Amino acid sequence: MAQKLDTLQIAKAAKQASFTLAASRSEARNGALLAIADALEASREAIFAANAKDMAQAKADGIAAPVLKRLRFDESKLADVCAGLRALAGMDDPIGHEQLRTELADGLVLSRVACPIGVIGVIFESRPDALVQIAGLCLKSGNSVLLKGGREAMHSNQALFDVMKAASEAAGMPQGWAGLLTTREEVGAMLAMDEYIDLIIPRGSNSFVRYIMDNSRIPVLGHSDGVCHVYLDAKCDAQMAARVTVDAKTQYPAACNSAETLLVHKDAAHHALPIVAAALHVAGVKIKADARAQALIPGIPCEAAGEVDWKAEYLDHVIAIRVVDSLEEAIAHINRYGSHHTDCIITDDEQAAERFAALVDSAGVYHNCSTRFADGFRYGFGAEVGISTGKIHARGPMGLEGLCSYKYILRGHGDIVADFAGKKRSFTHKKLG
Repeated sequence: MAQKLDTLQIAKAAKQASFTLAASRSEARNGALLAIADALEASREAIFAANAKDMAQAKADGIAAPVLKRLRFDESKLADVCAGLRALAGMDDPIGHEQLRTELADGLVLSRVACPIGVIGVIFESRPDALVQIAGLCLKSGNSVLLKGGREAMHSNQALFDVMKAASEAAGMPQGWAGLLTTREEVGAMLAMDEYIDLIIPRGSNSFVRYIMDNSRIPVLGHSDGVCHVYLDAKCDAQMAARVTVDAKTQYPAACNSAETLLVHKDAAHHALPIVAAALHVAGVKIKADARAQALIPGIPCEAAGEVDWKAEYLDHVIAIRVVDSLEEAIAHINRYGSHHTDCIITDDEQAAERFAALVDSAGVYHNCSTRFADGFRYGFGAEVGISTGKIHARGPMGLEGLCSYKYILRGHGDIVADFAGKKRSFTHKKLG
């Protein structure tokens, strides 16, 4: 067995590999993605055995049901990650895309082209499938990656990483382009390596993301809580509202894009709330509601909701319900209590929908559709490394485009600034593309 590298060695290797990756051919990276998918399928039994160890330990430790669901890596999740890798291989290469082309002066042409960020450190939750998705996105976009998953998935992550590393390097990718970190101490060491790591993407609670930001000089793109809302406007279709709300809450309640709070306009409360609440109850959702909402659903079991519930990310079959007096009050509630992730309005009023879209300060603002669509794969991005709720560089699901920066390339013929300063030549600034 090879000796385990320390964090500094892993980071140095990733940095060196990033230069090779940035200049690699699209065909080579696509071939590596396909090779990883084939190798994962061929290694399914070893991977499932490793996951069984993690599942057994997690159950013995009393891990919560939502985490157990994320932790399981079975045939379905294997099929999904392999399909995702193959889909990535078929997507356009994000590297080298010319975003701007300008003639600065006769014979002097400026281009702006997409390029990889470099080395990305991703700290993610106990989802083994996330490891493959993140690594695949980084490889496709020409980035090296340092991966740190939750300790609950330790055996699963190691098994997946070993297969991925061997298959990609055999397909021609540079050694060290991906590194696996397994301990908290390694995370602490990583935060100090601004010489080698260009961006950190932490996925977790607000407090965890804040800790990362406060303890590193490396730029951080935070994906924190998912306190998502569905708002039933005055002119909403009750049956549509029930269908969308149940999907947003129950299709996968452990996801960060599942709905946690239902807001209901007072003019929709009498006709829509009983229907939506009944549908949630039938779907097995526990309801917490304010006094106005409780009064309108007397036959449905519910608990009192208060300030703590408006901020809660349940990640389970639980939803908080509040009746509001206006569209403006709903928007104010979302902007105050939400996590700026994804929020939805159900309405037949196009003007209300447009106002909601303009004023809700979230990465995703939806009209008449489930918040569960907030996903890189569903957006056609080829999965995601995370969902950014910030506003700088990338926002929403971070797919291939979000993992790229750009550089300016200036092509001339012996041009010098002195000629322009001395008025011998003039700038044209002609847009060429």
